[in-house]
Amino acid sequence: MSLVKSVTALFQDKFKVQPLVVRSPGRVNLIGEHTDYNMGYVLPAAIDKAILFAITPRSDRQCHVYAMDMNDEHEFSLDDLRSSKKGWPNYLMGVVDQFVKAKYSIRGFNCVFGGDIPIGAGMSSSAAIEAGLAFALNSMFNLQIDALSLVKLAQKAENEFVGVRCGIMDQYINIFGKQDNVLRIDCRSLEYHYYPFAFNTISLVLFNTQVAHSLASSEYNRRREECGEGVEVLKKTYPDVRYLRDVTVDMLQTCKHQMNETIYRRCKYVVEENDRVLQACGELEKGNLRTFGRLMKETHLGLSRDYEVSCKELDFLVEQLQDNPHVYGSRMMGGGFGGCTINLIENTYIEQISKSVAEKYKHRFNIDLKTYITTIGSGTHRIKTKEHAAV
Repeated sequence: MSLVKSVTALFQDKFKVQPLVVRSPGRVNLIGEHTDYNMGYVLPAAIDKAILFAITPRSDRQCHVYAMDMNDEHEFSLDDLRSSKKGWPNYLMGVVDQFVKAKYSIRGFNCVFGGDIPIGAGMSSSAAIEAGLAFALNSMFNLQIDALSLVKLAQKAENEFVGVRCGIMDQYINIFGKQDNVLRIDCRSLEYHYYPFAFNTISLVLFNTQVAHSLASSEYNRRREECGEGVEVLKKTYPDVRYLRDVTVDMLQTCKHQMNETIYRRCKYVVEENDRVLQACGELEKGNLRTFGRLMKETHLGLSRDYEVSCKELDFLVEQLQDNPHVYGSRMMGGGFGGCTINLIENTYIEQISKSVAEKYKHRFNIDLKTYITTIGSGTHRIKTKEHAAV
């Protein structure tokens, strides 16, 4: 049974009506990691893995949500939004909290959701939940909120209710994703540009380490603080600097002696990564995937050595592929300390390479490697069914 059918069937079994159905995708980020909260550039794409929402409005202010993959449910009121120790309901309540704060005219709702985005693999299942529910509520209650406002609302849900100070990339690509295109986002101006990414001979292959080190959340927030510390130092010499986005390599070198080694390396990575994203877009326009892949490799080295958000499992996977002529690029993806590597691999060698890497990984860490061959898909959208829930 397809994901759409299984989520819809479960909803109908529980609530006895035909729901509105929304598909909300996961994402990959080809290059531009940890640059979004520094107001820099990123280059993500929506993928074929997604979370499906089946939802209908209620006549009262109660919300009944059911997580199909966890076989768990949660109920809450629009008038009493309190953090849940379960964890997963907070991503949904955070969105509702933003709608209530903005005084949008909504009521309670019944919702079943489930999907095939691996949790903790760096494909942003959290943003898929947040932006997907925001899109669904906007559609169901005919609120006519524009796409960019939905993005900002979903981001604030994670920042304020969930408590993760994420940048805007994940929610942005979730809403603005486009089939067979990557999206360069300027995280300061929020301007964007699509670049075609449909190559017949190459696929995006993700290797999931199957580890999620506990450092991830605390170190993510710490990296934001370290970048801020660097900005404060740079401001003393360059008063116009507000974010690392405003800094060039030469400016950073001028101020190197004023900051400690750790802060310098954090800033160095971010400044260089912003330059790499712009270079990478230029190479895409030329169709030069080899050079694009080389830039991905440079990103991994920076993330591992200067930004220090990699781990031994991620580094091992990248090292296995660094000299393989059939692999154009390989790097860790996402917040770090586990999750996936993203790899550009020639189609005819995917099976052979995946098998070899999995065997070596199993031998080294005694962990079964998971492999995902992904395609670039569209952003969050409503799935047409024969009939929809009346508002």
